[in-house]
Formats: sequence, structure tokens, C-alpha cells
Amino acid sequence: MNPQHTGPGRFSGRTAIVTGASRGIGLAIAEQLVSEGARVCITARKAGPLKEATAALPQGSVIAVAGQADDPRHRREVFDTVAREFGGLDILVNNAGINPAYGPVAELDLDVARKVLEVNVLATLAWIQDAVAHPALCFAERRGTVVNLSSVTAETPAPGIGLYGVSKAAVSHLTRTLAAELGPLIRVNAVAPAVVKTRFAKALYEGREKEVAEDYPMRRLGVPSDIASAVAYLASADSAWVTGHVLTVDGGLTVAGGTA
Repeated sequence: MNPQHTGPGRFSGRTAIVTGASRGIGLAIAEQLVSEGARVCITARKAGPLKEATAALPQGSVIAVAGQADDPRHRREVFDTVAREFGGLDILVNNAGINPAYGPVAELDLDVARKVLEVNVLATLAWIQDAVAHPALCFAERRGTVVNLSSVTAETPAPGIGLYGVSKAAVSHLTRTLAAELGPLIRVNAVAPAVVKTRFAKALYEGREKEVAEDYPMRRLGVPSDIASAVAYLASADSAWVTGHVLTVDGGLTVAGGTA
């Protein structure tokens, strides 16, 4: 993964947390931020993949803390570690998400539905609440920025992943609501991708990538760096007058009437 559209030092002296960052979109976001001068804490469920991700990034630029995104103890450990190692927080990227169910929403097991909403929606809210409340991070005083990961499925139902779309619709509205509540000191935005070529999205394109890409005016699926560049824009001073916005990054899929 190669960071794109970098501006030298755009994040120099700034610190970030990226959740769900051991691979895929999250790792690409961490790479982008580091390439522009940020120090980054990456999180994910498993320590092994996190260790591999850290080794792939410049030494001294990244720390890693393993744990479940919806676990309050994990969040506390992350924020305490960032406060101790970095001295504060400037950027929070809520990328962690799950989609363990495939099939009609009307037939979905409610325990599975609860877990999706807990991780994708409530944990996103909790990371923001905890960042704002942590006294040593000075998130508001440092005019922090939040970037959440939504999805084009938040706006248009997609076959088989309906509840994922419901959870991301909640993330989009949560983004707008918190932008209104936390301004002017904290900006809150989101990025809504279509299908990006990651392990997480394999079921949506594997074995038929060319066919799926035909629905996109750009005639290709997204790659993680496409999303990382958009996140970096929203996290940077380049978007200083942008808050409460959900930036669709979909290769033109939705304007062509397609669904993920």
C-alpha cells in the first residue's frame, strides 16, 4: 500500500489513533498519516497482526494496543497509553467494524444484530466520548478531529448486508449529530466507501471482480489508499471548515444507480 497525495509534514507534531488498523483500510490510513508526519497508535483485536503492521511502518512512529473495540477497558488502555507516550490526541479515526451476518435482515438472529450495533455504532460513540472526556488527552483544547468510517450501504440497501447498512446509517447520523454538538473545538466527519479490495469485503467481489467493477463509472473497485487519502483530507487543516460531512468515496457507483 502506497500513500497517495501526501503533503510534507501536514500532520507534523500531531498524534492519532486508528482503530481496526492491523490490515486493510485501517492500516492504509495509519500509513498515510505516518507518511505525513503523524505519530499513530493502531488498535485491533489480535496482537500478532498488530505486531506485523507495526513492523511495516517506520520505527518510532507507531505504537500498538490490542483489544476489542467495544471493550471499555481496552479503550481506557489505549487512551492512557497515548497520553503517556504522545502527550495528547489530535486525530481519532473510528475504522473498527464487523459484519458477521449475510442474508435478509428479516431473518437475522437478534443476538448477532446486537453485536453488530454494539461494535459499529455504540463503540464508535464510546471512543469519541472517552476521547473528549479523558483529561490528559486535551482533545478539545487541541482542536481534535474525528473521522468515522461509514459506507454507501448507509444510503442504499445492499443485498445480504442489510444490517451492516443499518449500522452505518447510524454512524452517518451520529457523525452529523456530534459535529453539531462538539463544534467549534472538535470537528466530526465520515468517509463512506463502496466496495474496497480488502479481506473484509472479499465476499462482495471475489471471483467476479471484473463483473462487479462494471457497475462503477471508474471501472474498478476501490483500494485502501483511496480511502486513506480521503480520511487524511478530513483529518487535516485542509478541511478546516468542514464538519458534519459524510464524504462518499465510491468510484461513481451511487451516481450510476448501483449498490455495493
